[in-house]
Amino acid sequence: SFGGGTGSGFAALLMERLSMDYGKKVKLEFCVYPAPDLATSVVEPYNAVLSTHTTLEHSDLSFMVDNQAVFDICKYHLNISNPTYTNLNRLVSQVVSSITASLRFPGSLNVDLNEFQTNLVPFPRIHFPLVTYSPVVSAEKAQMSSLSVNEITNNCFEPQSQMVKCDPRAGRYMAVCLLYRGDVGSSDVQKAIQVLQQKKKNINFVDWCSTGFKVGINGTVSKTVPGGDLAEVPRSVCMLNNTTSIAEAWRRLDYKFDLMYQKRAFVHW
Repeated sequence: SFGGGTGSGFAALLMERLSMDYGKKVKLEFCVYPAPDLATSVVEPYNAVLSTHTTLEHSDLSFMVDNQAVFDICKYHLNISNPTYTNLNRLVSQVVSSITASLRFPGSLNVDLNEFQTNLVPFPRIHFPLVTYSPVVSAEKAQMSSLSVNEITNNCFEPQSQMVKCDPRAGRYMAVCLLYRGDVGSSDVQKAIQVLQQKKKNINFVDWCSTGFKVGINGTVSKTVPGGDLAEVPRSVCMLNNTTSIAEAWRRLDYKFDLMYQKRAFVHW
């Protein structure tokens, strides 16, 4: 957690020590990023900005999750009026499970953890991918949805599916990694990507990387908690994308930091 004292301070020290002791190992980090309007601590901007300097130097990939964005996904996609941290954690756990699935299950086109870094990070310090998971549906809706490969892939590029509050249509993509699980064929994935490239006007890549899609396919269907909010589905996808629109989230945080630091608020202890 970037906003809390232990999550930012202790985790920063831990990352620093890990990079000293295991310098050549790839270090992936799942960070809970301060939300625009929800706050659990007054000094969140200080904690997050200072902790980010450590992640720039000592982490190879930092997957960011914003509590408010996940709250909204639970409200609008799962119809949970008052989501709890249990609901949020179950959704985030699906993302973590999809990213690490290649370590646990054989697949026709598995993506190794080292490949995330080589395919998603164009420059060492730009390693903060946006995370999206699809389909996020309740058991009632799952029976009425087709959930085809094309549909779940399209859902990933919608702003309301992003797990950080920023608009990807306002920026440019540097790299996109699509991690499919379940009943998915490579031909279906290729067709879905072709449809995206032809019809989606808002999916803009940087000039120097126009074909930035990396695909992983794992045949093992993702599992859900029995009696939980998420429905069991035959196929799912987790999208990791490195986009310039993440700057919007940093800009918001910097603005809050500057407001407090101009008055030297909360820096006396």
